[in-house]
Amino acid sequence: MVYFVGAGPGAEDLITVRGLRLLEQADQVIYAGSLVNPGLLSSCRPECRILDSARMTLEEVIAAIAAQEETGGMTVRLHTGDPSLYGAIREQIRELEKRKIAWEICPGVSSFSGAAAALGVEYTLPGISQSLIITRMAGRTAVPEKEGIAALSAHQASMAIFLSASLTGRLQEELLKGGWKPETAAAIVYKATWPDEKTVLCMVGTLHETAEREGIWRTALILIGDVLSDGGFLRSRLYDPAFTTGFRRAVSREDET
Repeated sequence: MVYFVGAGPGAEDLITVRGLRLLEQADQVIYAGSLVNPGLLSSCRPECRILDSARMTLEEVIAAIAAQEETGGMTVRLHTGDPSLYGAIREQIRELEKRKIAWEICPGVSSFSGAAAALGVEYTLPGISQSLIITRMAGRTAVPEKEGIAALSAHQASMAIFLSASLTGRLQEELLKGGWKPETAAAIVYKATWPDEKTVLCMVGTLHETAEREGIWRTALILIGDVLSDGGFLRSRLYDPAFTTGFRRAVSREDET
């Protein structure tokens, strides 16, 4: 059996309870060494085989899993954040299914959640944005043309941009081309929830120069949108006394008096 486990954004205690239990039971752990906090490996049993996938190909990962399966052992494939986002798990699952190896996914806390927590922001403020676009710049991995930064920027929804810290010059150009104003709030969050976490607030028009000045070019998430600014949003209807829900009746001004 193989479990794809989300390790969380960085902090050791942000792995899920289920993920930690699987880690403690594993006979083999194959972890994304370039991104996963190695401190999590202290939860593994002494006899657990530990492999760093940063130095492995897909074929080598699958071979290691298959070898463990032959012994009746259980493998945890430990991915950063949540495996469903840029985790390259589907190609692994395809190979496992060819070999009739059972698998299961244990979700994790994504870095876009960790970044919002670090900044104390909400991506979905009433009257500002009710959508969050999770995307990346095209680099060595292509992005469909219709999902380009400029095209997505036209929606003016909150944006969490992954895997693009080394491309801030082009990213800034695409954001402006898509309709964001130069003064629109932006943030760069380096290693969200790690001990050396760093948050930098800036504007779309100063994104590249800010990244250059701060020396941030990898392991960072870039956030864009008016939700990063103070004020201007509406009160939630859910907690408005004049709004009826399935759990309470609206109270009018007269009822209050």
